[in-house]
Amino acid sequence: MTTISAARQLTSRHHVADLQRRFPLVQVVALIVLYLIGAATVPGWTAHSTLMSMLVMAALLGLAGAGQTIVVLGGGIDFSVGAFITAGGVFITELPSVDHWPVWAAIVFALAVGALGGALNGVISDRFRIEPLVVTLGVGALLSGVLTGWVSGAVNGTPPSWTSSAVSVTAGTFGIPIPPIVSIWIVLAVVAGIVLARTRAGRSLYLNGTNPVAAKRALVRTRWTWTAGFIVSALLATFAGMLLAGDGGGNLGAGDPYLFQALTAVIVGGTMFGGRGDYWRTVLGALILTVVTYLLDAHNYSTGVQEIVYGLLIMIVVAMYGRERRIRDRV
Repeated sequence: MTTISAARQLTSRHHVADLQRRFPLVQVVALIVLYLIGAATVPGWTAHSTLMSMLVMAALLGLAGAGQTIVVLGGGIDFSVGAFITAGGVFITELPSVDHWPVWAAIVFALAVGALGGALNGVISDRFRIEPLVVTLGVGALLSGVLTGWVSGAVNGTPPSWTSSAVSVTAGTFGIPIPPIVSIWIVLAVVAGIVLARTRAGRSLYLNGTNPVAAKRALVRTRWTWTAGFIVSALLATFAGMLLAGDGGGNLGAGDPYLFQALTAVIVGGTMFGGRGDYWRTVLGALILTVVTYLLDAHNYSTGVQEIVYGLLIMIVVAMYGRERRIRDRV
């Protein structure tokens, strides 16, 4: 009887693990429970303004984590995300108001710098077989240094008014009472979900992250797939930085908090290194972190406590998923 009971328990655990691989059940339950705790303990938690404020914060975090998700799925990591977020905010703040560039030119220039930096991340790490963590740290530090020297240590411009409207809690999207940045985030999530799940580019990314050798044998252009992931990451981070400028993020330290938080959102959502996960999991991770942050702030916990909680969340998720065999070992 003991053997039969143990076998049933093992089978049940396998079913739960398989369900978790297919659908982020634990994250969904955690998000619901955390929100209900907030509703029960924080006055005004369920108010429309509070909900919109949380969604704006989650959208900024989700945009910052979008590119990181792609890089992680491809088997890498991008530690230059924070620098590109800062660059986007600085460029959109300084170039139009101080140097009198047309806004469209400032946007194009910022995205061009992002594309170039992302390409450097991908090409250098692939061509010279250097860990992307080291390369992206170097590129990020280089970009931060250039920005600091360019503005002489202080940003003096004013971002365009549309950046403030984009992140405003009270603004709507085509008459719908949803902040524009939240609408942008929803569109991005839908597009990313379709691209990753339904296109050749998405399948190539997953295969490259799962097993680069098998990807080459399947005629995947592994070098281009790898580099394209870093380019997309830099572009999305730069775009997030331009929007963040409207929320007071047009300064030299604006992107720093998002480096760790974006990676945390990716991991907490359940997207792990080696071709497992998707962007919708990062969306859940961003929502969970946002609710946790608002809860801790409402109960007057310090930033240090928030960092501890983030670390604990990462360890819990890694422990949960790390017990599973890697995809390449299950094929």
